[in-house]
Amino acid sequence: MAASVTTSSIPSTSAVDERREWIRIDDRVLMEYRVLAEPGTAVPIETANTTPEMISAVVTQPTADLLARTGESLIGSPVLPWIMKVDYVLEVILNSLAMTHPASVTMARPTDVNLSAGGMGFISSREFAAGDQLAIKMILPPFRLIQAVVKVIRSVPQTDGLAFVLATEFVDLKPDDQEYLIRHILHTQAERLRARRAATA
Repeated sequence: MAASVTTSSIPSTSAVDERREWIRIDDRVLMEYRVLAEPGTAVPIETANTTPEMISAVVTQPTADLLARTGESLIGSPVLPWIMKVDYVLEVILNSLAMTHPASVTMARPTDVNLSAGGMGFISSREFAAGDQLAIKMILPPFRLIQAVVKVIRSVPQTDGLAFVLATEFVDLKPDDQEYLIRHILHTQAERLRARRAATA
Protein backbone atom coordinates (compact mmCIF):
# COMPACT_ATOMS: atom_id res chain seq x y z
CA MET A 1 0.00 0.00 0.00
CA ALA A 2 1.44 3.34 -1.04
CA ALA A 3 2.10 5.83 1.73
CA SER A 4 0.52 9.25 1.40
CA VAL A 5 2.92 12.08 0.65
CA THR A 6 3.21 14.64 3.40
CA THR A 7 5.36 17.72 3.64
CA SER A 8 7.64 16.00 6.14
CA SER A 9 8.29 13.10 3.71
CA ILE A 10 9.49 15.36 0.89
CA PRO A 11 13.29 15.24 0.88
CA SER A 12 15.09 18.51 1.48
CA THR A 13 17.17 20.07 -1.29
CA SER A 14 20.36 19.20 0.58
CA ALA A 15 19.25 15.56 0.91
CA VAL A 16 18.55 15.37 -2.85
CA ASP A 17 21.93 16.97 -3.61
CA GLU A 18 23.66 14.50 -1.30
CA ARG A 19 21.89 11.52 -2.90
CA ARG A 20 22.77 12.52 -6.45
CA GLU A 21 26.45 12.79 -5.48
CA TRP A 22 26.52 9.04 -4.77
CA ILE A 23 24.73 7.82 -7.89
CA ARG A 24 27.16 5.59 -9.79
CA ILE A 25 27.53 4.47 -13.40
CA ASP A 26 29.90 2.21 -15.28
CA ASP A 27 31.36 4.15 -18.19
CA ARG A 28 34.26 4.29 -20.65
CA VAL A 29 36.16 7.57 -20.78
CA LEU A 30 39.47 8.91 -22.04
CA MET A 31 41.70 9.05 -18.97
CA GLU A 32 45.27 9.31 -17.77
CA TYR A 33 46.62 9.37 -14.24
CA ARG A 34 49.90 10.04 -12.49
CA VAL A 35 51.19 9.47 -8.99
CA LEU A 36 51.49 12.62 -6.90
CA ALA A 37 54.98 12.63 -5.41
CA GLU A 38 55.90 14.37 -2.17
CA PRO A 39 56.89 17.79 -3.58
CA GLY A 40 53.63 17.93 -5.55
CA THR A 41 55.07 16.68 -8.84
CA ALA A 42 53.17 14.13 -10.91
CA VAL A 43 55.05 10.97 -11.91
CA PRO A 44 53.81 9.03 -14.98
CA ILE A 45 52.48 5.54 -14.35
CA GLU A 46 53.64 4.04 -17.64
CA THR A 47 56.24 5.08 -20.20
CA ALA A 48 54.94 2.97 -23.11
CA ASN A 49 55.01 4.65 -26.51
CA THR A 50 51.80 6.07 -27.92
CA THR A 51 50.38 3.77 -30.61
CA PRO A 52 48.32 4.70 -33.70
CA GLU A 53 45.37 2.87 -32.11
CA MET A 54 45.60 5.06 -29.00
CA ILE A 55 45.78 8.21 -31.11
CA SER A 56 42.80 7.14 -33.21
CA ALA A 57 40.73 6.43 -30.09
CA VAL A 58 41.55 9.80 -28.53
CA VAL A 59 40.80 11.75 -31.72
CA THR A 60 37.61 9.95 -32.77
CA GLN A 61 35.89 9.33 -29.43
CA PRO A 62 34.81 12.95 -28.76
CA THR A 63 33.25 13.15 -32.24
CA ALA A 64 31.49 9.82 -31.71
CA ASP A 65 30.19 11.05 -28.32
CA LEU A 66 28.98 14.28 -29.93
CA LEU A 67 27.15 12.35 -32.66
CA ALA A 68 25.55 10.06 -30.07
CA ARG A 69 24.27 13.06 -28.11
CA THR A 70 23.01 15.16 -31.02
CA GLY A 71 21.54 12.36 -33.14
CA GLU A 72 20.06 13.27 -36.50
CA SER A 73 20.61 17.03 -36.09
CA LEU A 74 24.39 16.77 -36.59
CA ILE A 75 24.36 13.87 -39.04
CA GLY A 76 22.69 16.03 -41.70
CA SER A 77 24.66 19.15 -40.82
CA PRO A 78 27.26 20.67 -43.19
CA VAL A 79 29.49 21.04 -40.11
CA LEU A 80 30.02 17.28 -39.77
CA PRO A 81 32.38 16.88 -42.79
CA TRP A 82 34.55 19.67 -41.38
CA ILE A 83 34.68 17.99 -37.96
CA MET A 84 35.70 14.72 -39.65
CA LYS A 85 38.37 16.54 -41.68
CA VAL A 86 39.81 18.16 -38.53
CA ASP A 87 39.86 14.72 -36.86
CA TYR A 88 41.74 13.27 -39.83
CA VAL A 89 44.33 16.06 -39.96
CA LEU A 90 44.84 15.92 -36.17
CA GLU A 91 45.33 12.15 -36.31
CA VAL A 92 47.93 12.48 -39.10
CA ILE A 93 49.84 15.17 -37.17
CA LEU A 94 49.83 13.20 -33.90
CA ASN A 95 50.94 9.99 -35.63
CA SER A 96 53.78 11.86 -37.31
CA LEU A 97 54.86 13.37 -33.97
CA ALA A 98 54.64 9.98 -32.26
CA MET A 99 56.95 8.48 -34.88
CA THR A 100 59.54 11.28 -34.92
CA HIS A 101 59.42 12.35 -31.24
CA PRO A 102 57.76 9.55 -29.24
CA ALA A 103 58.33 11.18 -25.84
CA SER A 104 56.49 14.33 -26.93
CA VAL A 105 53.12 12.59 -27.40
CA THR A 106 51.31 11.21 -24.39
CA MET A 107 47.67 10.19 -24.70
CA ALA A 108 44.76 9.59 -22.46
CA ARG A 109 43.48 6.04 -22.96
CA PRO A 110 39.94 4.71 -23.22
CA THR A 111 39.41 3.36 -19.71
CA ASP A 112 36.53 1.51 -18.08
CA VAL A 113 35.56 3.37 -14.93
CA ASN A 114 32.91 3.37 -12.24
CA LEU A 115 31.97 7.02 -11.72
CA SER A 116 30.24 8.99 -9.01
CA ALA A 117 30.52 12.60 -7.92
CA GLY A 118 32.37 11.40 -4.82
CA GLY A 119 34.98 9.17 -6.42
CA MET A 120 35.81 6.63 -9.09
CA GLY A 121 36.95 3.08 -9.55
CA PHE A 122 39.15 1.69 -12.33
CA ILE A 123 41.69 -1.01 -13.11
CA SER A 124 45.39 -0.18 -12.79
CA SER A 125 48.41 -2.13 -13.98
CA ARG A 126 50.15 -1.45 -10.66
CA GLU A 127 49.26 -1.67 -7.00
CA PHE A 128 48.78 1.36 -4.77
CA ALA A 129 48.55 1.70 -1.02
CA ALA A 130 45.52 3.18 0.71
CA GLY A 131 46.14 6.91 1.03
CA ASP A 132 48.20 7.26 -2.15
CA GLN A 133 47.14 10.25 -4.23
CA LEU A 134 46.80 10.34 -8.00
CA ALA A 135 46.39 13.25 -10.40
CA ILE A 136 43.57 12.34 -12.78
CA LYS A 137 42.72 13.79 -16.19
CA MET A 138 39.61 12.51 -17.94
CA ILE A 139 37.54 13.70 -20.85
CA LEU A 140 33.77 13.52 -20.50
CA PRO A 141 31.47 13.77 -23.53
CA PRO A 142 31.36 15.67 -25.72
CA PHE A 143 34.76 17.16 -24.84
CA ARG A 144 35.05 18.36 -21.24
CA LEU A 145 38.41 17.98 -19.53
CA ILE A 146 38.08 17.12 -15.84
CA GLN A 147 41.22 17.39 -13.71
CA ALA A 148 41.18 16.14 -10.15
CA VAL A 149 43.18 14.58 -7.37
CA VAL A 150 41.94 11.30 -5.94
CA LYS A 151 42.97 9.35 -2.86
CA VAL A 152 43.19 5.56 -3.07
CA ILE A 153 40.76 3.88 -0.66
CA ARG A 154 41.66 0.32 -1.59
CA SER A 155 43.62 -1.61 -4.20
CA VAL A 156 42.45 -5.20 -4.77
CA PRO A 157 44.38 -7.63 -7.01
CA GLN A 158 42.42 -9.25 -9.83
CA THR A 159 42.23 -13.02 -9.92
CA ASP A 160 44.84 -13.21 -12.69
CA GLY A 161 47.24 -11.15 -10.57
CA LEU A 162 48.11 -8.90 -13.52
CA ALA A 163 46.16 -5.81 -12.48
CA PHE A 164 44.47 -4.15 -9.52
CA VAL A 165 40.98 -2.78 -9.01
CA LEU A 166 41.26 0.67 -7.43
CA ALA A 167 38.58 2.44 -5.44
CA THR A 168 39.28 6.14 -4.98
CA GLU A 169 37.65 9.28 -3.64
CA PHE A 170 38.02 12.83 -4.93
CA VAL A 171 40.05 15.06 -2.63
CA ASP A 172 40.47 17.95 -5.07
CA LEU A 173 37.71 18.48 -7.65
CA LYS A 174 36.45 21.90 -8.73
CA PRO A 175 32.74 22.50 -7.96
CA ASP A 176 32.01 23.23 -11.65
CA ASP A 177 33.69 19.98 -12.68
CA GLN A 178 31.77 18.05 -10.02
CA GLU A 179 28.50 19.56 -11.26
CA TYR A 180 29.37 18.60 -14.85
CA LEU A 181 30.26 15.08 -13.68
CA ILE A 182 26.89 14.75 -11.90
CA ARG A 183 25.03 15.95 -15.01
CA HIS A 184 26.98 13.46 -17.14
CA ILE A 185 26.07 10.61 -14.76
CA LEU A 186 22.37 11.55 -14.67
CA HIS A 187 22.25 12.03 -18.47
CA THR A 188 23.93 8.66 -19.07
CA GLN A 189 21.54 6.92 -16.68
CA ALA A 190 18.53 8.51 -18.38
CA GLU A 191 19.80 7.53 -21.86
CA ARG A 192 20.36 3.92 -20.78
CA LEU A 193 16.92 3.74 -19.17
CA ARG A 194 15.30 5.06 -22.37
CA ALA A 195 17.24 2.51 -24.44
CA ARG A 196 16.12 -0.34 -22.16
CA ARG A 197 12.48 0.77 -22.35
CA ALA A 198 12.65 1.08 -26.14
CA ALA A 199 14.18 -2.42 -26.39
CA THR A 200 11.37 -3.98 -24.34
CA ALA A 201 8.54 -2.00 -25.99
